[in-house]
Amino acid sequence: MTRFIIILSLYIFPLITGQAQDRVFGRFEFLIGNWEGTGEGFSSGKSSIHSTFEFLLNKKYIKVTNSSIFEPDDKNPEGSKHEDWGMISYDTDRGLYVFRQFHGEGFVNQYVLNGSLSNDTTFIFETEAIENFMKGGSARFTIHKLGADHIETVFDVSMPGHTYTCFGRNHLFRK
Repeated sequence: MTRFIIILSLYIFPLITGQAQDRVFGRFEFLIGNWEGTGEGFSSGKSSIHSTFEFLLNKKYIKVTNSSIFEPDDKNPEGSKHEDWGMISYDTDRGLYVFRQFHGEGFVNQYVLNGSLSNDTTFIFETEAIENFMKGGSARFTIHKLGADHIETVFDVSMPGHTYTCFGRNHLFRK
């Protein structure tokens, strides 16, 4: 009987843990897909945004890709383009969602989901490390679910010794 229980456990355990890993991103599933919209801020005025959220590698990661085209203004008469991409993973040792984001400008943000401030419709990622930015500065990336096909993203930055300031806000709609 003991041998049967051990064999059964060896068979069932991988099935259970595999299903648990699939469900680890359940709260983020509404994001999966292609999004388009507009933004404002980022010191360049208005922009058009294209974003994609997609599962990768057997749903172990979510890849996030963003592209923003900024309209010409007095500061930049030809307009400008911003691109970033990142990966959301789940760190089982720490029990945390980690979002690593790479910017075309050279910044690399490593955020963790602030579980005490987040819920089923608002995800607040706060940096635990930033490369190529001012020492002591921090950033926060927030996703608000405003409807089944509408999200708002907000990017806040804090300089050393200061509170967060909104650098940009985007409204995106599912394509």
